[in-house]
Amino acid sequence: MTERIGSKRTGMPMKDNLVIAIDGPSASGKGTCGRYLASKLGFFHVDTGAMYRALTWYCLERGIDICDHARLLETVRSWPAELRAEDGEVSLVVSGVRLKGEIRSDAVAGSVARVSPVAAVRVWMVRTQRECLRFGSLVMDGRDVGTHVFPETPFKFFLTASDAVRAVRRRAEGSSEDTAKRDQLDLSRTVAPLEPARDAVRVDNSHDSAQATSEFMLAHVLSKRRSLGV
Repeated sequence: MTERIGSKRTGMPMKDNLVIAIDGPSASGKGTCGRYLASKLGFFHVDTGAMYRALTWYCLERGIDICDHARLLETVRSWPAELRAEDGEVSLVVSGVRLKGEIRSDAVAGSVARVSPVAAVRVWMVRTQRECLRFGSLVMDGRDVGTHVFPETPFKFFLTASDAVRAVRRRAEGSSEDTAKRDQLDLSRTVAPLEPARDAVRVDNSHDSAQATSEFMLAHVLSKRRSLGV
């Protein structure tokens, strides 16, 4: 896999870079809050869920049986994906294309939870997600960032909201994804299940706006940076 650097925020020594981990279930506000923090701090944003969606989309496009774990292993080892940093985001591009709407389809949403638990897929993804750090400091959101991808970071959040609120949010986005079903699959998988890191700041934003939640998180990060001297 080849990494391409496409932003002025690259070139920092890896040891000097910071990671803010934001985990939580579907429609908990991870992406919105993550992009806000990244913008305010001058960090790159990384949507790890989009990486799993990209692989799922690639398999569906090519008729690859996502229930065939041996085939998935073969695919994830050889698919034409690379990391690219641009427009404040580090993401996977596939065959030179930065995927957007393609990976947000109902077909991908309905299949990604069958791809993401596969051990070989997660090994490849976690390694690739850790490589994102070479581009600069990161705000990374997902479901296992604080527990498995960057467990060493002192900046961890776990966002959640009520089932009803998250279902409404998904419908407002035009998605028919069953958030309750996705939650159950994520909670019950044997590899890197959805759970908060022990030292994560837990935030229930059922009754708070994305702006209020983001500003709370930013204040916490700035305070912790001052206390740690980083």
